[in-house]
Amino acid sequence: MKTSILDPISIEVMNRQVRKATLLVMVAFSILVLKLWSLQILSGPQYRIKSESNRIRIQDIPPFRGLIYDRSDNILVNNRPSYDLYVVPEDVKNAEGLVGKVEKLVSLDHDHALELIRKTRRAKPFQPVCIKRGLSRDEVAMLETHRFNLPGVLIRVAPQRRYIMGDFASHILGYLGEVTEKELKSKRYFGARVGDLVGKAGVELKWQRVLGGIRGGEQVEVDAAGRQIRVISSQAPRPGANVYLTIDKDLQSVAEKALGEKSGAVVALDPNTGQVLAMVSKPSFDLNLFVGGIDPRVWKEMVTSKKYPLQNRAIAGLYSPGSVFKIVVALAALEEGVVDPEEEIWCPGWLRLGNRTFRCWKKAGHGGVKLHRALVESCDVYFYTLGKRLGADKIAAYAKKMGLGTRTGFDLGFERSGLVPTRSWKLKKWGIPWQMGETLSFAIGQSYLLITPLQAACLISSVFNGGYLYEPQVSKLVKDTEGNVLYAFRPRIKGQLNFSEENMQIIREALIGVVNEKHGTGRRAAIEGVKVAGKTGTAQVVGLEKGEKGKIDEERFRDHAWFVAVAPADDPLIAVSVLVEHGGHGGSGAAPIAKEVIEHYLREKGMIPLEGRSERSGEG
Repeated sequence: MKTSILDPISIEVMNRQVRKATLLVMVAFSILVLKLWSLQILSGPQYRIKSESNRIRIQDIPPFRGLIYDRSDNILVNNRPSYDLYVVPEDVKNAEGLVGKVEKLVSLDHDHALELIRKTRRAKPFQPVCIKRGLSRDEVAMLETHRFNLPGVLIRVAPQRRYIMGDFASHILGYLGEVTEKELKSKRYFGARVGDLVGKAGVELKWQRVLGGIRGGEQVEVDAAGRQIRVISSQAPRPGANVYLTIDKDLQSVAEKALGEKSGAVVALDPNTGQVLAMVSKPSFDLNLFVGGIDPRVWKEMVTSKKYPLQNRAIAGLYSPGSVFKIVVALAALEEGVVDPEEEIWCPGWLRLGNRTFRCWKKAGHGGVKLHRALVESCDVYFYTLGKRLGADKIAAYAKKMGLGTRTGFDLGFERSGLVPTRSWKLKKWGIPWQMGETLSFAIGQSYLLITPLQAACLISSVFNGGYLYEPQVSKLVKDTEGNVLYAFRPRIKGQLNFSEENMQIIREALIGVVNEKHGTGRRAAIEGVKVAGKTGTAQVVGLEKGEKGKIDEERFRDHAWFVAVAPADDPLIAVSVLVEHGGHGGSGAAPIAKEVIEHYLREKGMIPLEGRSERSGEG
């Protein structure tokens, strides 16, 4: 039998190798123990929070936006339930792929949806972002059918804006649009988040802070795919406050119908407070196009249209006032003492200035004319003469005293101030001096002079309300859902006409004659049993050279038609301004519209019998 005996050197080598192996195993085991200790003891709470956050989510509950009413508590804007499509960015590994899948099931703006998801992922990855509003029942069904293939996708029922009468008072009510990054930093949009719809124009913009309400929230448990399992706790949202307007729903409807499809504006004011009773701008647009986010193609059509449907012509349309401005010139001449109301100025149908001839609208002339008849029949030659006596800068000074060339203070903002030119303005603007011929044109409401229909309504109001220029307001009352008043209308006086009462009365009587005398240019606005006062205006759009008169039949060459009025003249309850683009003569193109508005309002006040309609007519 053989035995193997290891030499001492070999045994020592083996022992060293065993010791090294044992040491390595012990080190590895120690590192593993330390790592487990670190994970479970030191970092345990942190990872538990992360795990919990993947399981527990905070979800927003959108508030109901406040309602909008007219002055008689008729609802104009409310809300209705809508199915909206949301995405939680953190639950989406491939946003491009997810949007592609969704796009096959519902109509969707692919690029915009991706942008919303990516923006929200950078800011608040667990916050659901709305990528599509107003899903149809069929779209909801399709999404629910494919729900397990759409991680991070949620369908929520949320309040959606509803404009009950479509394009009714569209420029007053305004519309909603998706909040921009710049707007998110604004105090006006405090609390708004990416993808939210917020007020962009009109009342919706003016009262965004109170209409918007305060969002609520709920703590929910979700599974690994982000699907909700249960609600742990919730905080109800606070609905927005309700806004009550000064406009009269029925009067607004009458004004809109009276203007019809013509481009232009109608403004009706309470001359004693500045409350806006009606404000129409045409063309208008259907506000419901905006409720779920407007189609980009529709928006492009609106902003590029040559008819400018988004412009509120009542406050931002600038027009030469034509003969409406003769009210200002007549008052300026009386106040400055450059004319006696009994002075007779001869009108042969034209006035010669150097080698130029300035014509009256009545080619045969008016003959001898005093101030009263000059206003009643709107004699141009009479006012050319007053213009020469006053001078451009004096006329401009009185125009500014009467509220022209500056914003009226309209509470919804975005109005334009218009332009009252002066000699220095022209020199600075064009580098050439003012000419006397421009003064003559200025005196009949032409030249560079530009005003808005709202300014015209304020002007006629001030002549009949004791000389006060009120800031027009459309906001009457704001109340929260508990009935607390957050805002209440109070008249705001912007200025006062400190003119002679005798002179003011002379002008008032002449303006009554414009409507009620046989040869008055505004007699188509006459209402039986009511003393209406007003002034027509026919504003030249473009100068026509000799031989071009046939072009007058083309609409774009026709004059703009103006009419301003108050009623009843002795104690006015309503002031109206009408501007019809390319409407021709003010007496025929604008006065009948004003009559319809006044007639309806006074009938509702019980001042006109239901059968009390006047059939008087005439040219103007």
